[in-house]
Amino acid sequence: MSHNANGPSPDSFDVRVLRQDGPGQPSYWERHRVDHEPDMNITSVLQRMAARATTVDDHKVAPVAWESNCLEEVCGACTMVVNGQVRQGCTALVDKLLAEHPGEIELRPMTKFPVIRDLVVDRSRLFRALTKIKGWIPVDTYQDMGPGPRQSQNSQEQMYPLSECMSCGCCLDACPQYTKIELVRREGEADEPFAERKRAAYDVAFVGAHAISQVMLFNSNPTGAMNAGERLDALTATGGLQICGNAQNCVAVCPKNIPLTHSIGRAGRATTLHAIKRWFDR
Repeated sequence: MSHNANGPSPDSFDVRVLRQDGPGQPSYWERHRVDHEPDMNITSVLQRMAARATTVDDHKVAPVAWESNCLEEVCGACTMVVNGQVRQGCTALVDKLLAEHPGEIELRPMTKFPVIRDLVVDRSRLFRALTKIKGWIPVDTYQDMGPGPRQSQNSQEQMYPLSECMSCGCCLDACPQYTKIELVRREGEADEPFAERKRAAYDVAFVGAHAISQVMLFNSNPTGAMNAGERLDALTATGGLQICGNAQNCVAVCPKNIPLTHSIGRAGRATTLHAIKRWFDR
């Protein structure tokens, strides 16, 4: 298989990737050429690039760093920006991408999270938001206590789509209200003080659509409902639901088609009723 020095041949394509050698380092573009194979996705493209580790100019380079795990759109680890759209690398199919943009595919890291290296970003803020809203069901014991409360079919059907969230961050990267926070370590600052400073910054910033939707999921659970007030308090605190501008970008890019805007609407009603109830309970 021959390669044209002036561009990709019909049986190959170029990959233009935005690289960064480390946190806070300048980014730069790099172009690779990949032989086309049937049924390729972006994960397999990155694997071929790593095996060759050579640019179109025949310069040997370090393999592009990226994250992946399940390879079937369940873990959320391989989120990146592909041809200008945030999505999962494992389900971004090459043939479809080339049909939309012949000859070249562009890869860059997510834009709302600090870059660790190349396509790998620090998503700790995403998970910190789930801690803030208590995104779990607390239990008193792990002993067998018999069957739990019964749930209606309608309730189950409303909850199931929300449970499919894989914390991939697509909704956050597309959200205009979710702005990037990237703190720089101070000279001589130890790990824990730096981590605490990051957590403090995250706690006052917008929690994001994923956290709002998880509040509605766990508050709909009969056991989780016992802590519903705490989660609603988190949504009315600084950086909560009031920051949402209803751009609806989140629902447009969600790979699981989770009804995020519906959750946001439900959360708005729930927090309003919660605030009224608290006012009358004074």
